[in-house]
Amino acid sequence: MDQLQRKLRDYEAAMFQQGFLDDQFSQLQKLQDDSSPDFVIEVMTMFFDDSEKLLNNISRALEQIPVNFKQIDAYVHQQKGSSASVGAARVKNICATFRSFCEAQNRDG
Repeated sequence: MDQLQRKLRDYEAAMFQQGFLDDQFSQLQKLQDDSSPDFVIEVMTMFFDDSEKLLNNISRALEQIPVNFKQIDAYVHQQKGSSASVGAARVKNICATFRSFCEAQNRDG
């Protein structure tokens, strides 16, 4: 068990170093306690479930002719906010770039 916990800490540290996670994830972890031992797992599961739905919506919207960039931007804005709230820094940053493509109505971007 100690070895698995060590591996988990090492993996988590690498995700911070590589910019996948930011301090908001640490704040999320601090909210977990004995009364809610699975808090982080539950929040991240909801994040991944919602992300899957949003990505499917974005994909479908990009297939429409003409492309409704306002709708796509709304989906990406929602994904960016969700990512920021759980500390998924790299996803949040990619969403910011994606939104600039929506503003420019650049489907290829």
